[in-house]
Amino acid sequence: MTTITRDTPQAVASVNGLPLHKAGEVLADEELRQRACTELLRQAAIRDGLLDAADPAPANGVSSDAASEAIEAWLERELQIPEPSDDACRRHFDAHPGRYQTGERARVRHILFAVTPGVDVVALRNRAEACLLDVRCHDGTEAEGFARAARELSNCPSGADGGALGWLAAADCAPEFAREILGHAEIGVLPRLVHSRFGLHVVEVLERLPGTAQAFETVHGSVRMALRQQSWVTALRQCLQVLAGQARIEGVALDAAETPLVQ
Repeated sequence: MTTITRDTPQAVASVNGLPLHKAGEVLADEELRQRACTELLRQAAIRDGLLDAADPAPANGVSSDAASEAIEAWLERELQIPEPSDDACRRHFDAHPGRYQTGERARVRHILFAVTPGVDVVALRNRAEACLLDVRCHDGTEAEGFARAARELSNCPSGADGGALGWLAAADCAPEFAREILGHAEIGVLPRLVHSRFGLHVVEVLERLPGTAQAFETVHGSVRMALRQQSWVTALRQCLQVLAGQARIEGVALDAAETPLVQ
């Protein structure tokens, strides 16, 4: 079936006729996509007999406990994740040595452009990119430029302190943020926006303390888990594309595939 998208912001987005939000309610694109993906999975669980058809529709994007459990059971059954080979684990370890060090830390400051319900994500990204360009142009030539921008623009309480986050280790921040700032050699304003669950960050690394390298045998389990997680995310993305290709979707843009994909 065809995925339909509409540009009218007032249009109610839906999956197979089930609305994802109230009429007149405007949601960020990412939240709409998340609701649509959850609804695709909820309906798949109902179709396959794992969830009662009378399960109530999500309220404000929050599914019932029964739906959450059914979706988890459906994914466990449908997503067959191959076990990574020892050779694949070794190649991954050799390609990402910085990820498997212990004790690495970085002194960081940032400017957060928070993604909140109803925010214009395109406009937010434009502001973040303009800020990134500005502070990179002054990197090393105007010591207070970054701190001033943080005080004026950041949605994080650290903005009052010039964006300073202090010394961070992997356990001190969200995993997606840690992956961008640790395991690298860059010093200064990072040349790219850092995406996290909180929004878009302009980040400056002021100092680094290297960690201690670990032997492959010591971290073999962590490497295997990382590869399994990568495979799971890929399989989930492909599964959602197939479900979207079989559904009638209005008001939200989703990637769709008409036929099953090879995982």
